[in-house]
Amino acid sequence: MATLCLDRSLAAWRTAEFRDVFKAEVAALDSSLLPLQAGLTHSSHALGDKIDVVILSTEEAPESLRVRAGLFYAGIIAGCSCADDPTPASEIAEYCEAEFVIDWRSGAATVSLIG
Repeated sequence: MATLCLDRSLAAWRTAEFRDVFKAEVAALDSSLLPLQAGLTHSSHALGDKIDVVILSTEEAPESLRVRAGLFYAGIIAGCSCADDPTPASEIAEYCEAEFVIDWRSGAATVSLIG
């Protein structure tokens, strides 16, 4: 479970801009902080260069804001890159769901794979 900072999203909570701010802030994170590799279902290596975020639900808890989000990204099936390797190097669409728990006081957040 990675720890990150989503203070801009927390500041935008209960405003019309929250969805856009959250999506942009998550998409701008270093992809290694997200559970993309663990969420693979069709490929063997997650690519984090383009991530689309969809908010599925939000919930206020006493100490945190919980955001469940769908993450769309790409993966590849990594081969040996040998001349006779039949493995295609094309990108494969991937999707996983993650829960972001944002601390009300600090904006510190954790993210974990759902399912």
